[in-house]
Amino acid sequence: MKAHILTIGDELLIGQIIDTNAAWMGEYLTQNGVVVVGSSSTADEEESIRRAIDHALETADVILMSGGLGPTKDDITKKTLAEYFGLSMYFHEKTFENLTKIFARFGRSTTEAHKAQCYMPEGALIMENKRGTAPGMWFEKEDKVLVSMPGVPYEMKYLIKNEVLPKLLQKFKVSPSLYKTIQTAGEGESRLAARIGPYLDQLPKHLSMAYLPNLGKVRLRLGIKGTDLSSMRIELDDHVRNIVKMIPELVFGYDKDSLESVLLEVFKKNKLTLSTAESCTGGHLSHKIVSVPGSSAYFLGGLVAYSNEIKHQELKVKQETLQDYGAVSEETVREMVKGALKAFESDISVAISGIAGPTGGTEEKPVGTIWLAMGNNSNIRTYKLQLGKERLKNIEYTSNFALNKLRHFVLKNYSQEEEA
Repeated sequence: MKAHILTIGDELLIGQIIDTNAAWMGEYLTQNGVVVVGSSSTADEEESIRRAIDHALETADVILMSGGLGPTKDDITKKTLAEYFGLSMYFHEKTFENLTKIFARFGRSTTEAHKAQCYMPEGALIMENKRGTAPGMWFEKEDKVLVSMPGVPYEMKYLIKNEVLPKLLQKFKVSPSLYKTIQTAGEGESRLAARIGPYLDQLPKHLSMAYLPNLGKVRLRLGIKGTDLSSMRIELDDHVRNIVKMIPELVFGYDKDSLESVLLEVFKKNKLTLSTAESCTGGHLSHKIVSVPGSSAYFLGGLVAYSNEIKHQELKVKQETLQDYGAVSEETVREMVKGALKAFESDISVAISGIAGPTGGTEEKPVGTIWLAMGNNSNIRTYKLQLGKERLKNIEYTSNFALNKLRHFVLKNYSQEEEA
C-alpha cells in the first residue's frame, strides 16, 4: 500500500503553524507497514486542493488528508471533495446528534454554522470522531481511497488509529517492516559515517539506514522489510548490536529516549543530585531537565546568573576572576560550579557561560565562544565550545552537550558499570 499525506491550510503554507500532523502520520503509517510515497500541503482553495489530489493519485493508492473540516466558511475541503467525486450533499443526522450532545455537556446550543457542518457527501463512508465534532470521510474511486480528517491533531490521531488504519489494512496488503533508532551524541554525522560507513555499505538490500542529525545529536534509524516479523526482529537486533559495538561511547539510548530522560535514570540509579548555574543559556538546560516527569528525584534547582553581579553575589565568583579572565572563561565557570555546589548542596553541578550571539564577541572571544564546567567537590571538568552566530542554535547545542557530558561524568565517576 502506497500512501500520500495531504494537509490543508493556508496557516501551514505561511509558516504560522508547523505541520506536526504530517510528521506524526508519516511515522505511524510507516510503523504499520504503509509505504509513504509523498507528503504535501496545499491552500484552503478549491482548485489547489483538486490539483493536489490529482498529483497524489499519480503515485499513491491512498490519500490521507487532514484539515479544512470545521464550521467556518474558510473550511471548504468537504464541498470540494463532494464535487471532485461527483456527489451530492445530504444532512447527516447522526453527526448532528453527536454534535448536539457534545455542546449540551458544556451548556451550549448549536448554531446554523454547526448545522451546516453536518451536511456530508452522499456515498462517502462517515467515520465517527469521538474526540471532536467533525467526522472523518472515506471516499473510493477505481481502487483508490481518499480519507479526509479534521486538522486538530488529537482528533486526527484518534481516527487514524481507530477507524482509518484498520479499514486500510483490510483493503490493502502491506509488507511488514520494522525500525530501530539508535540515539547518539558526541559526534557529528560525517564522523559517524566514517566509523560505521564500511559496515553499512555491506547491509543487505532489505535493510536501510538513515542518519537524522540534530544539534549535538544524531539518530541512526535502521529499518528492515520482509515477510516474517520474528526473523526480521532477530536480524534487525543483530545489526543494531553490531553498530553499537562500533560506537559504544556515543550511544545513549534507543527509539524515543532523550538525553534528559536518560540522564534522569542515570542520576536516580546512582542516587545523586544535580544543580545548574547558567548564564548564556538562560535556564534552557534546566528547562530540558525538568521537561521529563520525575526530574524532582534528582534535580534540586538552578540559578540563572546572567550578570557579573549575580555571579559574584549568588555564586561567589571572585571579582578578581571576573576582572582578570572575564565572565566567559574557564576560571569563571569553575567558580560557578563551586558556588552552585555550595548553594544547593548538590552532589554535582554544571555551569555555563558564553557569548550566544549574534553580537557581543571580540577578537579574543568571538561569538559562539562558550565555556562549560561540571563536577563535584573533588573533581571538576571543563569544556570550551566554539559555535556559530545563531543564538538559539547555540543555546540548544550547548544544553545538549551539557546533558551528554553530565551523563559521561556520572558513568565514569559513580556508576558501578564500566563506561564504554
